[in-house]
Amino acid sequence: MQTSELANLIPSDFPGNARVWVYQSSRAFIEKEEQEINEQLYQFYAQWLTHGKKVSGWAKLLFRQFIVIMADESMETVSGCSTDSSVRVIKSIERQYDVDFFDRMMITFLVKNKAEMLPFGQVQYALDKGFIEGDTLLFNNIVTTKTELLEKWLIPLKTSWIASRVSLPQVQ
Repeated sequence: MQTSELANLIPSDFPGNARVWVYQSSRAFIEKEEQEINEQLYQFYAQWLTHGKKVSGWAKLLFRQFIVIMADESMETVSGCSTDSSVRVIKSIERQYDVDFFDRMMITFLVKNKAEMLPFGQVQYALDKGFIEGDTLLFNNIVTTKTELLEKWLIPLKTSWIASRVSLPQVQ
């Protein structure tokens, strides 16, 4: 997956500094669930308000595993209550589909164009056994803007925050 391919999945009319939240599900959703979730997300952002004013927002399930919410704050800043309303939607989807969007110990890699999850404690084992390598793309879910989403959401493991916590195999 290249940045240009990712760019095709998100709205081009949002500025680079648009605020982004990424929620990683504890499992991938099937196609039917994906359609239902995207409809719920649409219903949410179509009515999203901050202090009674419309938020210019967008949300979608990407890679069948990540809910990405985006807000253009150039006109209206998303308030704490507005952020809480987005979290309520995430919590509702959690309950509805029996998933967890807040498990920070699961790390997801893009392997053969598919999102593959590993518990943080198994990353070293996966490296040692050759299931992943330093160039394997990692979903860096701590991005906060559209620009970061495009440029830093999918990054090689060797340049990620995890690199200092594992022993990468030496390239010969």
